[in-house]
Amino acid sequence: MSDIIREIEAEQLKENVDDFRVGDTVKVYGKIKEGNRERIQVFEGVVLKRQGGSNRETFTVRKTSNGIGVEKTWPLHSPNVEKIEVVRRGKVRRAKLNYLRNRVGKKAKVKELVK
Repeated sequence: MSDIIREIEAEQLKENVDDFRVGDTVKVYGKIKEGNRERIQVFEGVVLKRQGGSNRETFTVRKTSNGIGVEKTWPLHSPNVEKIEVVRRGKVRRAKLNYLRNRVGKKAKVKELVK
């Protein structure tokens, strides 16, 4: 039974998934349907976490909009996610950045990874 599920999930995976990690600032190009029209909206923020595996993998992006923190969780292999563009790499030492939710201003920034 699990082999059948694995085969079905393998068909749904995207081939060209962009390489990004927790702490990176990304632009997520998401498709939005309004009536019979479809458009692409950009959501730019810091990746707080990545979780799951296979085609169920999701990632959470946080941004501040008009002084209010907004988080959105996206399925990585969803057809509604057009592309993910890395704006800058972040230097972090943990897998989930939940502590950023309690911070405001400069404290809420993630240091940039310089190579």
